[in-house]
Amino acid sequence: MAEGESITEGDEQLQTRRVSDEQLQRESRRIEASARVRRALLIQQEEDNVPFPTLIKPEKNKPKAALDLQEAIREVKANAKRNFVETVEAHVNLGVDPRRGDQMVRGAVTLPHGTGKVVRVAVFAEGPAAEEARAAGADIVGGDELIEAIMTGGGKINFDKCIAIPSFMPRLGKIARILGPRGLMPNPKLGSVTSDVSGAVKAAKCGRVDFKIDKTAIIHVGLGKVSFSEEALRENIAAFVNALLLAKPVGLKKTSKYAGYMNSFSLCSTMGPGFPVSIQSISAAADSYTKVQGK
Repeated sequence: MAEGESITEGDEQLQTRRVSDEQLQRESRRIEASARVRRALLIQQEEDNVPFPTLIKPEKNKPKAALDLQEAIREVKANAKRNFVETVEAHVNLGVDPRRGDQMVRGAVTLPHGTGKVVRVAVFAEGPAAEEARAAGADIVGGDELIEAIMTGGGKINFDKCIAIPSFMPRLGKIARILGPRGLMPNPKLGSVTSDVSGAVKAAKCGRVDFKIDKTAIIHVGLGKVSFSEEALRENIAAFVNALLLAKPVGLKKTSKYAGYMNSFSLCSTMGPGFPVSIQSISAAADSYTKVQGK
């Protein structure tokens, strides 16, 4: 075979292999593209077969809708499932700055149906005032010896409310660091520093509740037990709201009694979930209670 003919045949074989390789590559790309299309169609078919609502991702931490007060009370009672009688708590976010002295919100209210708790009352008094306190039902009555017992007791406190006659206030400075953080330090603005010891003890025993904003401008307060009737809880809440309005800072900007002051109001039991309450229904309950009391 001639040399020229051998070279030509080799070139033809090389060209044939190149064409074959290109055809294989094109076929491979076609198969891959076809597979991608099939996958897309399968995904679309699966989505078409799924009910529409399940395609919508649920919003996380979506706020609950505010309930009417009566409905919120029912929900709190229905969701209190612990093996003890839980307290019904109110948590109120206020539009104030707790760092400013002129916007500090604190007050007291005597709940018409009480708190449902057995309240132990301590009175700092001597002489006739001490006897008056005992006669009114005070659980602990004492003077300097009571102050000493608290100082040396390692911070142990066995009372829920604390009352003092005015002359005792300078002496209570020794235990202010013990009583203060517990909300037990007697305060003239709250009526717990008074010469009317008998009236103060009876009020404390009958359901007097003190309230004060915390550093996040929220008030946390117990307003009864889940065993109370819905109406009793409604009236306790209304009485508290009226007291909260009375404690509103004078210089706070406002367009109404509630706007700019009471940002949100929620109810819960001790261990149960919280339920936001509409300010409109809170206002209606407070107004209704005021009218009944005025009759």
